[in-house]
Amino acid sequence: MVMRSSPLPRMSRRGRVTIGVLVGVFVLFTLLGWGVQAWTDWLWFQEVRYTQVFTGVLVTRLLLFLTVGVGLALFVGGNLWLAYRLRPMLRPHSLEQATLERYRMLISPRIGTWISLTAAVLGLFAGLSAQGRWNQWLLFRNGGSFGVKDPEFGVDVGFYVFQLPFLRYLLGVGFTAVVLALLGALAAHYVFGGVRLQGVGDRMTNAARAHLSTLVAVFVLLKAVAYVLDRRAMLLEYNEGAKLYGAGYADVNALLPAKEILAWISVVVAIAIIVFSNAVMRNLVWPGISLALLGVSAVAIGGIYPWAVQTFEVKPSARDKEAPFIERSITATRTAFELADTKTTGYAASNLRPPASLASDTAVVPNVRLLDPQLVSETYTQLQQVRGFYDFGPKLDIDRYSVANKTSDYVVGVREINYNELTDQQSNWINKHTVYTHGYGLVAAPANQVVCGGQPYFVSGFLGEKAQEACSSQAEQIPASQPRIYYGERMGPNDYAIVGQSEAGKHAEFDRPTPTTGGEQYYTYTGEGGVEIGSFTRRLLYAIKEQETNFLLSEAVNDNSRLLYVRNPRDRVEKVAPFLTLDGDPYPAVVGGRVQWIIDGYTTAATYPYAERVNLQTETADELTNRGTFQLARENVNYMRNSVKATVDAYDGTVRLYEFDEDDPVLKAWNKAFGGDLVLPKSAIPAELAAHFRYPVDMFKVQRNLLTKFHVTEPGDFYSGQDFWQVPNVPDAPDSGQKQPPYYLFTQFPGQESPRFQLTAAVTPNGRQNLAALISGSYVDGRPQLEVLELPDQTRVSGPVQVHQQMTNNANIRQQLNLLSSNQAQVQYGNLLSLPFGDGMLYVEPVYVKSNQQDAYPLLQKVLLSYGDGGSYVVLADNITDGIKQLVDQGKRAAPGTPPPADDTPPPPGGTPPPPGGTAPLTGELAAAAERVQSAIVEVKAAQTSGDFERYGRALKALDEAMTAFQQAQRTAAPGGGAAPTPSGSPSGSPAPSPNA
Repeated sequence: MVMRSSPLPRMSRRGRVTIGVLVGVFVLFTLLGWGVQAWTDWLWFQEVRYTQVFTGVLVTRLLLFLTVGVGLALFVGGNLWLAYRLRPMLRPHSLEQATLERYRMLISPRIGTWISLTAAVLGLFAGLSAQGRWNQWLLFRNGGSFGVKDPEFGVDVGFYVFQLPFLRYLLGVGFTAVVLALLGALAAHYVFGGVRLQGVGDRMTNAARAHLSTLVAVFVLLKAVAYVLDRRAMLLEYNEGAKLYGAGYADVNALLPAKEILAWISVVVAIAIIVFSNAVMRNLVWPGISLALLGVSAVAIGGIYPWAVQTFEVKPSARDKEAPFIERSITATRTAFELADTKTTGYAASNLRPPASLASDTAVVPNVRLLDPQLVSETYTQLQQVRGFYDFGPKLDIDRYSVANKTSDYVVGVREINYNELTDQQSNWINKHTVYTHGYGLVAAPANQVVCGGQPYFVSGFLGEKAQEACSSQAEQIPASQPRIYYGERMGPNDYAIVGQSEAGKHAEFDRPTPTTGGEQYYTYTGEGGVEIGSFTRRLLYAIKEQETNFLLSEAVNDNSRLLYVRNPRDRVEKVAPFLTLDGDPYPAVVGGRVQWIIDGYTTAATYPYAERVNLQTETADELTNRGTFQLARENVNYMRNSVKATVDAYDGTVRLYEFDEDDPVLKAWNKAFGGDLVLPKSAIPAELAAHFRYPVDMFKVQRNLLTKFHVTEPGDFYSGQDFWQVPNVPDAPDSGQKQPPYYLFTQFPGQESPRFQLTAAVTPNGRQNLAALISGSYVDGRPQLEVLELPDQTRVSGPVQVHQQMTNNANIRQQLNLLSSNQAQVQYGNLLSLPFGDGMLYVEPVYVKSNQQDAYPLLQKVLLSYGDGGSYVVLADNITDGIKQLVDQGKRAAPGTPPPADDTPPPPGGTPPPPGGTAPLTGELAAAAERVQSAIVEVKAAQTSGDFERYGRALKALDEAMTAFQQAQRTAAPGGGAAPTPSGSPSGSPAPSPNA
């Protein structure tokens, strides 16, 4: 006797109504949130005139959602319905079937509902996943040819970049659909008796066997397609033998034919499953054997055989076997990252003595940059802030301008509103969003000039008609007819502004303070930027979006009001062009009298065959990451082009995308996907704007890091890795592990016809600290040009870390630096610049002093200079002019080919070093102490050269003890036991550097 279970309890009418209301409210608010977001996005895109991006992405997402979601739902639901239709009408009695009867009674009356609900849920998740692939679909549909063929199959690279990613996704959808359908059909057949685990007779009906075996056969056929695509995808995989990307010897000679064999085996197995299951034997024995053989073949042919080839044939002679494939990777990487046209020039750097031509040079020395954009941001803030809520950010930017027919580089910053610095009283809704709406002025100072004891010489961005500071120019040298900053880097996602007034002359926005009268001026926005919110509907819409009732209640919102939001230039471009990877360092420039933000946009891909794959977040990280620059997302790419120069008007927010790389197939595909006119042609770039384009920082970092290995083009040398380079750490903090950032210079390198504005970086040999090469990136006739000045392998020239240590450990200079720093002040070092000059190397490092007092800011007090190997000729001067003169004098005093002693003064005949001031010979204990210092310096240099870090540490400790003993001897020898004699060049007697320093 079979016990029948009691029916499921029914929910009360009140419970059903309650659940229905809750579900309805949830759906309503969800749809309302989506609707408000979509509507406000449309209004924003309408404001910036890029509605084709909004509609293009939205329509593509909807189509993919519906196509994939409905397709998968129909496929799975159809198979479930088919399994139900193929159920046997008569089932043998058994305990198993009796147990399943209760489920059949529950499902059968509403089988259509259950199948539809299951298929809909699966289709929903599939559609949600598919709509995120909108970018792959647009490239698949609009991609063209690269004009470059892969070295193995001869297929255009466009197939890998545009077609392969979406094909692999579709294959994954196919596998998912078949597996879900198979599992669902198997469950349905089991519930309705087509598949049995107990009882007499066949365990599976003919109909169920035909249905399930067909799905298994389809799965195996998809596996055959996967093997075919895997053959192409092998060119993207990591080659462990060569430590590079792309198919290696074992892949091409073993795994590649193995995958082709497995593809054919899969086809045969699929046919065998259908035939043996339904036409010949009508059982699952031979189909099961076929599947097992496919699995064994995959392990043996696709796994063991390639492993054996790699282990016994490749590893014993990997250098020769992998050479052709290493060459493929080198060629592909250099092409994919625009390294192929890098101009490499040998630079002997054999001159170790400062040449006399330094004193008369007009191309390098006059343009040496002294202001460090990171350090002087505090100086800009303190001297040009005027109000506490103005801010220049933690790092300024470098650009170049022509003033009085002379082009030079300038340190520039924008005086923005920082809403985090508003006081509690200023932070109420009215003040934050309707009064403090904008900043004012682009503040600039020549990068090679300081005044008034080390301050920048400000030449623009003044709040009045004339500068009020005695240490600034008396008129705007970089005038901006519209200096107001409504869009800037200090703007956050919630920093919206409401502008516009109903009455003419009723100004509500704080404009700027007036230095002459001590008052304040107010202003009303007159630009076309922003979304009009004068109507009640618009106010209600944005009140819901921002969850702020003041949009409806406040009198500050009137019929002429406009809402300015998405005010960060980088966020603005990212929203307009979501297919671009944006550089982390936007910079402002005055173009046509208006402040324009310039952002470099990159097109990237991750499927360029044989090219090295890099992580953008890792490769672009250095000392400045998140300190005035944006950290890039963790994106793996193996193709990169600086294809777009984007601009954002700081006043009205106008966004323009300019084509910069006219040969980039990826940008052409994106432009075609959005109507063909999304990106303006390169010919439309104004000449004044193009004059401010600079080599992009993040692109340069990626190229520099790749060049540390891929400057080696001979496969055998690449495999050995002996000639690889590395990026040095920050010179003044090498133990931090942070990489030295590249720096912009307006200078002339050997082989260049005139000074250029270029991004430069020094690299050292892998595992060593001497200088290996200088890498620079600049624009020549509007096109990017990478150049490498490569030094000989066994050069005596030191790298940045060694140079900084040698200069600051010089006995005379160390004493002067100790005098600059004290309990009341600290020494900070600017960019260490490596400048090739006169067949040698000139090093320049600004020295700033910052008081420990509150609100103190760094002032440039000294300049460290060295020439040659970095440690033989060293001076600490008040300015560049004096420093160059002292270096030249050192070179004149030294015999040809003989470096001078460490402390700038020739030793007396007796061999006793002179005092640091260079006045009279030393005697007694003072002479012995000086001799000890000299011996310690010699040991420090020897320890550096040997590379023995333990010895180097002992040498530094001995030098410190020797310096302490020397200072004690000085105090003892001084008249009356007073203070030690002040060395020459003491800051106490130094005049302030002039604007011509």
